[in-house]
Amino acid sequence: MSKREKTPINILVKTEVTKEQELKEFLVEVKGNMVVINDVIYLRYEELLEGIDKPVPVTIKILPDETVTLIRSGDVKMKLNFSYEEKRETTYATPYGMMSISTMTNHLHISLKDNPQSGDLTIDYDLFAGEEKLGTYHLMINFSGENR
Repeated sequence: MSKREKTPINILVKTEVTKEQELKEFLVEVKGNMVVINDVIYLRYEELLEGIDKPVPVTIKILPDETVTLIRSGDVKMKLNFSYEEKRETTYATPYGMMSISTMTNHLHISLKDNPQSGDLTIDYDLFAGEEKLGTYHLMINFSGENR
């Protein structure tokens, strides 16, 4: 039988995207949930994306082997897989159609604390559509249990 814990958390997501020497920053602060099933951690929240009317559900799955999957569902369907120094292929479904994309993870660091439950996740990766590099991404996620 699997062990399952759900904890309300505050999540801060900072994304820096460099494309053609131009840097763009995106910051999201939201309330979400951390669900732990056996040794797998799921961070769940909703974010508003430009050009999409409804909030997009996001799940970040952290495996014990330190591979991470970022999943967006709803109007935007995407599953980005991150494993240190590995290129991972996936698809990205938008309201405009399907795209084949891949990630090349250059840096991956996970720091977790039990009491209070919190953590930091840093991922540096290159995003590709076929052989074309779409940009270099620096993703930082900080989460902590809600103060009561």
